[in-house]
Amino acid sequence: MVTFLLEVGTEELPASFVADALNQWRSRIPASLAESFLSSESIQFYGTPRRLAVLIAGLPTQQPDREEEVKGPSAQAAFKDGKPTKAAEGFARSRGIAVADLAVRSTDKGDFVFVRQQIAGRPTAEILTELVPQWIFGLEGKRFMRWGDGDLRFPRPIRWLVSLLDEAVLPIRLVNGSESCTSDRISQGHRVLHPDPVLIPSAAQYVECLRQAFVEVDPAQREAQIVAQAEKAARSVKGVATINPGLLAEVRDLVEYPTAVVGQFDPEFLELPPEVITTEMESHQRYFPIRKAADRPTLLPYFITIANGDPAKTDLIAAGNQRVIRARLSDGKYFFDLDRKQSLEDYLPRLETVTFQADLGSVRAKVDRMGEIAQMIGSQLQVNAATQSAIDRATLLCKADLVTQMVGEFPELQGVMGEKYARSSGESEAVATAIFEHYLPRGAHDQLPLTLGGQVVGIADRLDTLIGIFSIGMVPSGSSDPFALRRAATAIVNITWAANLELNLEQLLHQAVSAFLAGSTPPKTDAASLLQQLQEFFLQRVRTLLQEDRSIDYDLVNAVLGESDPDYTARALQNLLDVRDRAEFLQSIRQNGQLTAIYETVNRASRLAAQGTLDKTTLEPTGLIDPRQFQQPSEQAFYEALIQLVPETQAAQAERNYQRLVDALANIAPVVSQFFDGSTSVLVMDENLDIRQNRLNLLGLLRNQARVLADFGAIVKGE
Repeated sequence: MVTFLLEVGTEELPASFVADALNQWRSRIPASLAESFLSSESIQFYGTPRRLAVLIAGLPTQQPDREEEVKGPSAQAAFKDGKPTKAAEGFARSRGIAVADLAVRSTDKGDFVFVRQQIAGRPTAEILTELVPQWIFGLEGKRFMRWGDGDLRFPRPIRWLVSLLDEAVLPIRLVNGSESCTSDRISQGHRVLHPDPVLIPSAAQYVECLRQAFVEVDPAQREAQIVAQAEKAARSVKGVATINPGLLAEVRDLVEYPTAVVGQFDPEFLELPPEVITTEMESHQRYFPIRKAADRPTLLPYFITIANGDPAKTDLIAAGNQRVIRARLSDGKYFFDLDRKQSLEDYLPRLETVTFQADLGSVRAKVDRMGEIAQMIGSQLQVNAATQSAIDRATLLCKADLVTQMVGEFPELQGVMGEKYARSSGESEAVATAIFEHYLPRGAHDQLPLTLGGQVVGIADRLDTLIGIFSIGMVPSGSSDPFALRRAATAIVNITWAANLELNLEQLLHQAVSAFLAGSTPPKTDAASLLQQLQEFFLQRVRTLLQEDRSIDYDLVNAVLGESDPDYTARALQNLLDVRDRAEFLQSIRQNGQLTAIYETVNRASRLAAQGTLDKTTLEPTGLIDPRQFQQPSEQAFYEALIQLVPETQAAQAERNYQRLVDALANIAPVVSQFFDGSTSVLVMDENLDIRQNRLNLLGLLRNQARVLADFGAIVKGE
């Protein structure tokens, strides 16, 4: 067994690429080794701003010998009149064998020529020299560059290459025009702390050799060091470090030898909103803020920066960072004071100069459309006049901070500053909070809006965006979603579910689309097509959320959304809470066995009912069933059980108490079994058409009762 080391040395890489490249290697390198019939005991991936590395331990010295069967041309093409054709000779020649060694075997597609060969394993070193360039130049990312006069592309120029198989250099040469980079055992240490080359005696000594040269190649170790140092530094000023995971990951890949440095700023800047100070530090300077306590948001006039330079010069590093943060916070204070010289409402006219989208007009026009949608939502939810007034006001002002100086400098503070400027302008707490919350959730794991105002304005904002962008044909396709429409639709569903809003999304879509198209001159698309696209888009989001976020089995999701049944599918959008509750209820009764108890009864009835003419919504047997057509007592018993089932079904539907329906279906199951298989069972498809339809109606009514919960035909038995 041998250990292989590959280190690709570069100019400083973008921090985002380091983590992404290592993730790509984590999936590709093990796969390529397996494809080459090479096993390993362990694979470690390392990266810093100046290098990417992989250390593979426990590699065999060569591939195992193996037997390989290769399929060739069809027998008809390989032989004619019992003699080999050029196709057979060419195939034999390509495999290095005689024609006589070919064998003919039958397959599903006819007779074909095969050859079975013993393949001797190739040396591992030989295979690695072929794989390494593929590993390096198979990496993908943004903004790759060329350097020198060659055609090689990488995020930054490659300056050195270490390739060791145990103690031996594995020769690999990367040619880039007139330049080339040949592998050896010479790496590079820290630019400042160890500027001399680093000799790597063996692959296994790689990590320790670089540590001696002040380079920690293990990202996990660097991250742990940053956290420990930052926490210690914060304690030195009697505070707690605020360590944002995203910032931590970025800083980790910006340094090779982390050193935490404490800086400070003038306490007068603490008069700024904490969000402004934090944004300045985290987003623009990559500093970690320091709070008074873990459970208190109050900031201290200190910050932590992670240096990559000489630890002996921390005072100089701190002084430089202090000058920078003072200038940035001075700008922030200037913007904050200037913005508050006028009310938030005074900024509204300037929204007319900000384009939302070239074909959809200004942000001010968008705000007006949002106001209409917010009123539609309020009407559905039957909010009182005072609440609706606050929602209308929040909708009007929710985008006004986009044209303030502060948000112009720090776009990530939109909504945050709107809330603060609303308060300073004398707006109510409900309006100010809704302005902030309507942007929530900002990320995949962010909190959802907690107030009704934030929920309604947030839904109105996203729904207007969806309708507008869909209307101009910019529907997301594949991974392309520049307006984050999938995230917008997902947020609408999640907000509705989290707040238990009794929202009829189908009706809202109809109303909002009609209002949007009425204001378009000429209309950008026809209403029917736009509605269908939006409905399908939302249903896909509901499906994804149920399956992936709530772990509902795929067939149960199909059962509540319906398959090839537009009327049933529409029910999901008419009541998003109901479709969620039904899916979760089905999952629970599958787990406790109640679904199995009623599945056969309902599913058998549903399959046969499909051959009848009864619609899928009727629940009442009155007028549909003629007792005079009954031939057996089991038909009468079935009919009487259906009559008793109706009020239970209706109550379950009205109260969304589906346990009541399942209990009622379980009670009727023995009666239905007698109808199908008992001593007085019947032949449903009787030759007498009236009797047949009477029996099919009985089954259709049972199917319809069950469809109040789910389309049982979509449920897979045994799932």
